[in-house]
Amino acid sequence: MSLFDFLKPSPREVPPEVLEIPLFPLKSVLFPGGQLSLKVFEKRYLDMSAACLKNDQPFGICLILNGEETGAPAEPYTTGTLAHVSQWDMEQLGILQLSVRGGRRFRILERRVDADGLQHAKVQLLAEPDNVRVPAAQESLLPILRKVADDLGQEKMPLPHDWENAAWVGYRLTEVMPVQLLAKQKLLELDDAVSRLEILFKYLAQRGLVK
Repeated sequence: MSLFDFLKPSPREVPPEVLEIPLFPLKSVLFPGGQLSLKVFEKRYLDMSAACLKNDQPFGICLILNGEETGAPAEPYTTGTLAHVSQWDMEQLGILQLSVRGGRRFRILERRVDADGLQHAKVQLLAEPDNVRVPAAQESLLPILRKVADDLGQEKMPLPHDWENAAWVGYRLTEVMPVQLLAKQKLLELDDAVSRLEILFKYLAQRGLVK
């Protein structure tokens, strides 16, 4: 081993990834790999969308903690997800239809509000866990998710379908579960993919949907 090998930073010493992004607080939770349709009509978000499309950059979607989607700037939860525009259309002047795909999760470090009400934030990207297989104890969740995926189709649950990946399965199940947005937010914030599956399994088991 050479001296240069000792000088290489270990994985724990790699500095966190930090980005500066615009925020779009919503009464929705976007998950990594998920798909979300948005109707954009406020000038601040039309301008934001145009800039993101021009520069091929994402914006951040966060669940609203206090406030509303329109009007005065809403206070967001500090954990959100990068939104990458996959499709857009403006059939009606002044109304932009966006389809976005969820990217990495992030945590807001600093936040500011422009004069027009658009929020910007310095965010730290959160590491996703290594690819972990769905444990045998939660494998009965898979038939439920497969049925949901068939019903929704690839447009709403796009390929690839990673049935063996605990994180992917947990995100997709959480998206479609008829639970409060706060519960979805808490599941988004979990770093442990298996813990997320255990919570989902317990919830469905209490309702007799899995064994």
